[in-house]
Amino acid sequence: MPAVTIRNLSEETHRALKVRAAQHGRSAEAEMRDILETAVRPATRLRLGTVLAEASRRIGLTNEDVEALERTFDRTPAEPMSFE
Repeated sequence: MPAVTIRNLSEETHRALKVRAAQHGRSAEAEMRDILETAVRPATRLRLGTVLAEASRRIGLTNEDVEALERTFDRTPAEPMSFE
């Protein structure tokens, strides 16, 4: 698992981080992990699979429809490229 070092953090910020961690009942390291996770992976982020599933339900797409589409796919292996 990757590790991150934060340099030049002010004393005030470090102290505030420790206070916040104590309020949440965890270590400063765990608090920093939570802050970073929340910042870069918000709960409201767009999840493509969920969006596609909802769109399929809205238009009434069924498993049978998907299977019918899959039967039309060309399963012939592609010819390798020649660079000569």
